[in-house]
Amino acid sequence: MARPSPDRLNLMATGASVSVALILVAAKLWAFGTTGSVSVAASLADSGLDLMVSLGGLAAVRYAQRPPDDDHAFGHSSAEDLAALGQSAFILVSAGAIAAVALGRLFADTETPIANAGGGIAVMILSVALTAALVAFQTWIARETGNRVVLADRLHYLGDLVPNLGALAALAAAAQFGLYALDSVIALGAAAMLAIGALRIGVGAWNALMDRAAPTHMIRGIETLAEDWPGIDGFHDLKTRTAGSRVFVNLHVEIRGDLPLTEAHDIGAALRRAIVERYPNADVIIHKDPVRTKKAPDDAGA
Repeated sequence: MARPSPDRLNLMATGASVSVALILVAAKLWAFGTTGSVSVAASLADSGLDLMVSLGGLAAVRYAQRPPDDDHAFGHSSAEDLAALGQSAFILVSAGAIAAVALGRLFADTETPIANAGGGIAVMILSVALTAALVAFQTWIARETGNRVVLADRLHYLGDLVPNLGALAALAAAAQFGLYALDSVIALGAAAMLAIGALRIGVGAWNALMDRAAPTHMIRGIETLAEDWPGIDGFHDLKTRTAGSRVFVNLHVEIRGDLPLTEAHDIGAALRRAIVERYPNADVIIHKDPVRTKKAPDDAGA
């Protein structure tokens, strides 16, 4: 059987992510309805975020496989940032609602019992198992393709294991020992994690929409490549900006003016390929400036 292409593998990874998120949202919605657990509600909100992020990742991968069109010469990657701002606002509202309910139960005169804890525990075990399997699958594909969208989604699901395990612990404590307050405490922790994640997403999206420069380590890496590249005498006007998962790079390099045009072009093209190989999410434009050779003494008065 033929080996799937990198594009196909990336679509498989993001498609699996969406499928797992859909299953977990449905299962946790049922679990929350039967148990009334706020820690399950926090995990449900997190899975809802997973679904939105996974759908965004799937769209990003599909968009990355489309060539630019006449109206969008630089692609459509900024749509990711607009979606991320909306996601961050939704997550913050969800986190606030969960925290409010958890605080209300924590300081209430009577404890709120958790019904059908066994059913909730079964759902959370399913959640942990599916999440772990998805992370393993994404790890394999990320190693094969190096796709940064898949890597980011993998890291997100790794972080999801914490609230899932927390909700599982809360349900088990309620069922075995009647410790209903632990449910509210874990829900508060999960709400805090959701809020922090939402702020990070929102700040990153805002910076990208404002054409923030690439990370410092990436700029330094490009500078090092240009400084050491054979045939390049210098460089200037290195400018970068981020848009969604893409980083746009503009660089002026200085090449001997007496070289044939084909040779000068090959030097710049080779540097561009090296930058893209090191940073696959980069869209690189290199402008070549001639370095004029000094005239010989006997030609000066000619």
